[in-house]
Amino acid sequence: MLENFSFRTIVEYLPLFGQGFAATLWLSIVSFAGALAVGIILCAMNLQRSRLLQLPAKIYIDAIRATPLLAQLYFLYFGLPRLGVVLPELFVGILALALNSGAYIAEIIRAGILSISRGQVEAGIASGMTYSQRMRLVILPQAIRVTIPPLLGQAIVLVKDSALLSLISVAELTRAGQLLASDRFMPAEGFVTTAACYLVLYYGLKSLAAFSARWLGVRPIGSRT
Repeated sequence: MLENFSFRTIVEYLPLFGQGFAATLWLSIVSFAGALAVGIILCAMNLQRSRLLQLPAKIYIDAIRATPLLAQLYFLYFGLPRLGVVLPELFVGILALALNSGAYIAEIIRAGILSISRGQVEAGIASGMTYSQRMRLVILPQAIRVTIPPLLGQAIVLVKDSALLSLISVAELTRAGQLLASDRFMPAEGFVTTAACYLVLYYGLKSLAAFSARWLGVRPIGSRT
């Protein structure tokens, strides 16, 4: 196999893979920022005592986690136009990643908040702190400390999930591999190079997650696997 493997063709297509690498990195950052916003909103709703706020958040989180990302992506890409909403492929892809990861991030943040001992909350109440003061000064600083490593773990998952956007013709890493495979009929060269690029992204984020865990001195709480 290696004797027929064309490294020369890979070198020729490196600019295309460079563009795909940059596109994957960019859309992953934007999608993760959106997912973080979605997750914070869902977590805030889920922690409320009001059923009117809590129930929709629970239903959304369960529905997203119970269905594959591919089905959600196809619903947005093919379903929204049937409803009269036509969006660019890139925006649809970012929206799908953000809405999907947001459900998992909501549970990560909620687990971080609930990991704070009840005694500290009661101490804040005894000190005369309001709910917002307790969240801002007591709970959130500690919750953020334990949620950063699993959030970075979720970012790794999001980067890998971004490969599905190639199915709606978004120009990212996997799409670059598909183009090489179709242009030169060299699937091995195309997808080995794609896998190598994802490994670079994976180990970069994994190292960042491990460093943050050591620096914060915490054991990461569970994230999506």
